[in-house]
Amino acid sequence: MANPVVEKTLAFAEFDTTLMSAAKDSPWLNNGAVTEEFNPSYQVLEQLLSIPVRNKAVTRSGRFAQGVDAWLAHELRRAGFDADLVWPRPEAPRVLSSDILDLLRRLPERLADEVHESIMSGKAGSTDARILGRAYMKQTDVVMTHWSTGPELLLSTKAMTSSFGKNLANRYEEAYGDAANLRARYPLAAVGFFFVQRATILETEPAAFRRTVDMIRKLRDFGDGFGYTATGLLLVDWDDDSDDPQVRCVHPPVPEDIATAQFLNAMVDAVLKVTPIDLHEAARARRAGEVAPLPGHEWVDEQQDSLF
Repeated sequence: MANPVVEKTLAFAEFDTTLMSAAKDSPWLNNGAVTEEFNPSYQVLEQLLSIPVRNKAVTRSGRFAQGVDAWLAHELRRAGFDADLVWPRPEAPRVLSSDILDLLRRLPERLADEVHESIMSGKAGSTDARILGRAYMKQTDVVMTHWSTGPELLLSTKAMTSSFGKNLANRYEEAYGDAANLRARYPLAAVGFFFVQRATILETEPAAFRRTVDMIRKLRDFGDGFGYTATGLLLVDWDDDSDDPQVRCVHPPVPEDIATAQFLNAMVDAVLKVTPIDLHEAARARRAGEVAPLPGHEWVDEQQDSLF
């Protein structure tokens, strides 16, 4: 029987090469021009999701959904948030306190390697971020947090590639409950829900697609503090008959008010709105259209071969 922890670790490892080589340019610059709309790197997502599709692992061990998680974390790093604070991290362990990372960087190389090995074999690092809500612990897919601030961003993702109408009501119920659970304990955190569906829903179950659009809108906070800060929907598809299937994003059928760009804009802006001006300086600079270096990336790029 497969070990789910090992499976999840291997799944994230499949994405590492793509993520490390992906551009980390500002999402608010498009061909050098400043834009108000977040410009997601859809090509990176397509490359990531093509890996489990080619390996026929769309549903097995959640690898497809983990590709979505890894991409959204990458987009938050592109937005200028510190790479050490955003989980899943771009290398193992995927969940690790930034204070431990800072300690590792200050240790002599040999000792740092030994400590890192201990972390990988123990419980200091993890593949999952479990966050305490008002009523229960919630495994949260994408997180930005530090002990000094608490969770600033909590993002739940879901992927659905078949049986749309059959499973939609359950996803709605789970998502609404998770929003209430997390927002009740962290009212200032940006709490988001991002849903990825296969575009075959448009042909096979158009009524389920209409319900999906309605669901994504109704999961939002209407001013009562119960819904999500932001919600988003993305359609993807691929050719099952191809020997080398390539995932592609399908944009036009998704209304702009629930599309990916507005979702990422809203999540970033929600974090910046409720934090002091001297926090997340790189993200604020990028949001203003400036070219700002990304905190945390320099060390990752230089040290990943020797330590991680």
